[in-house]
Amino acid sequence: MAAEASASRAARLWQEAVRMLRVDGPLPARLVADAAALLTLFSLILGLWDSGVAVALYSLVLLGQTVVRLAPLRATVQAGTAIILLAAAWAALLDAYQLIPWLDLAMHVVATGLLAAIGAAALLGGGWLQTGPAATRAVRAGQTLLTAGLGALLAVLWELGEWFGHTLLDPAIQVGYEDTVGDLAAGVLGALLAGLLLDRLVKDGP
Repeated sequence: MAAEASASRAARLWQEAVRMLRVDGPLPARLVADAAALLTLFSLILGLWDSGVAVALYSLVLLGQTVVRLAPLRATVQAGTAIILLAAAWAALLDAYQLIPWLDLAMHVVATGLLAAIGAAALLGGGWLQTGPAATRAVRAGQTLLTAGLGALLAVLWELGEWFGHTLLDPAIQVGYEDTVGDLAAGVLGALLAGLLLDRLVKDGP
């Protein structure tokens, strides 16, 4: 009986986890999000035979995709963010940022903006912010500034992560004054745009 009860609890916990991590929305968005998750897992496994940097990077991507699935974002935004996070990791490990100079700044704009939207969406889900048609102009301005602030914090943490990786893991990770300032500016710009578009990124309430 005890074994059966334990198995039943485990099954319920598994079903609840699947429900929470499920992307609800159009079938194409669900398929893209699931494909990104599977590709991230596959990349992480391959990274075990590559380097510690690859393992750390894909682990962060997998964590980010989990958070994306929990955030109250539209399914298309969830799928797009999952792809962007994975693409950013692939680009770093394939040295694409060195081959395509503008790609680094573009990725900082898009990725930081989407991650800032996730933070703002979490606050919205907790009732800390108001959005939608009922939101006043002052509320919208506040949520835009908050999203931009969250993005600025994420941009700083991103650059600290790059410095940490360059110093302790792999000197090939690109750092430098101009690179850092450009990345910070791109991240804040992306977060500001995400704040202005927040109503279109966050899923409608029940």
